[in-house]
Amino acid sequence: MDPSAGRAQLGVVTMRTSPYRRDNLGGPVAANLLPMTLEDFKKLNLPDAPGVYFFKDAKGHILYIGRATSLRDRVRSYFNNDVIHTRGPLIVDMVTRGTALSYTETDSVLEAVILEANLIKKHQPPANIQEKDDKSFNYIVITREDFPRVLLSRGRNVPLEYPEKKRLYLIGPFPHGAVLKDALKIIRKLFPYRDRCEPASEAIARGKLPKPCFNYQIGLCPGVCAGVADEAAYKKQIKHLALFLEGKKATLLRTLEKEMKEHAKAKEFEKAGELKRTLEALLHIHDIALIKQDPSLGQRSGFRMEAYDIAHLSGESMAGAMVVSIDGEFAKNYYRRFRIYGFEDAHDVGALAEVLRRRLAHEEWPLPDLIVLDGALAQRNAAEKVLKEHNLSIPLVSVVKNERHRPERLEGRADMMKKYEKEILALNQEVHRFAIAYHKHLRRKKFITRA
Repeated sequence: MDPSAGRAQLGVVTMRTSPYRRDNLGGPVAANLLPMTLEDFKKLNLPDAPGVYFFKDAKGHILYIGRATSLRDRVRSYFNNDVIHTRGPLIVDMVTRGTALSYTETDSVLEAVILEANLIKKHQPPANIQEKDDKSFNYIVITREDFPRVLLSRGRNVPLEYPEKKRLYLIGPFPHGAVLKDALKIIRKLFPYRDRCEPASEAIARGKLPKPCFNYQIGLCPGVCAGVADEAAYKKQIKHLALFLEGKKATLLRTLEKEMKEHAKAKEFEKAGELKRTLEALLHIHDIALIKQDPSLGQRSGFRMEAYDIAHLSGESMAGAMVVSIDGEFAKNYYRRFRIYGFEDAHDVGALAEVLRRRLAHEEWPLPDLIVLDGALAQRNAAEKVLKEHNLSIPLVSVVKNERHRPERLEGRADMMKKYEKEILALNQEVHRFAIAYHKHLRRKKFITRA
């Protein structure tokens, strides 16, 4: 799908009509090619609706593609006075160089997520990919099997685990892993699919009884594992799913309507009814989970602190954790866990640097006003190095522990330590709990795998 769908609201770019919905129709067009300002934004009259937006330079090249629950609110956030302090250098450069902005409105946030991924893959905008190459992005893989599986994979794993001959479709890249997982929960209700369960025929061939998976019991798997799924019907379902994931909603709707009429004509009313329900669901997608994800996209509310810690057992099952507080209250929606891959032995400082780099690769996450570290000078030096790599200046405070691993003193920015001492200690305790919990989870998982 071409992002040049509709007409540009600002700049000199003209665009065609989008099959997703309607695009920006009319509105003032700036005649100059100066960097955009807040005053330019106010002239755009962007809709309070989900969609995808495009920043372009003076030559019409796409600098950045983003998605939004509200196009109006999301784009406005780029013109706030604190953009330099709350966004990474690539985004700041994009806003500075951008002379035109256009958008495509979608019917739902879910469709905006899918459209964003397809357009990033097609156009490779520099502000989207320079800090996070394809090896770090998430992809949806649909395997080439009698009963294809729908799986998530990192870009770095795709060539080895799912080479081209073993897959039917590769869809992505998707920049935001958490959003993609929530999106798939919604999509799976529309198009139930198989992921990890074993087909009944394979279980029988091994002399085992078929074992229906949990997803089949709750209606999210069509029963491949229970032996009730028809292969031809399931493959048709996978084609429908692929059309939706490729952003071809209009084609999918026509296909479903045609199939529904064919079943009705053949008096297969149950199948026709199923297709009708799918059509209605596609036209009225309920994506509350994705809407809840979006307040973090560029929006800031209160003083944000992030704390980091590393947990392991002599280097084994190494885990990193990030917890967040806003105005002194734990903000658990923003907690994140990081599995550490780069070290065979214990290396707390190196692991911390890896976690911070991976965190800062998420430009859609608001930057903190203060970073709290578990450790001393070595941890602060590592964090400062990573921040310098990203041209960021964020205050750091470290919590130094005694031999019993209890807080002994704070080190770092004196003004922050004085003003936020209680909050820093509470957040440090919380991140330690969160990191330990994830480390224990990884150890249990490893033990079960070995067994």
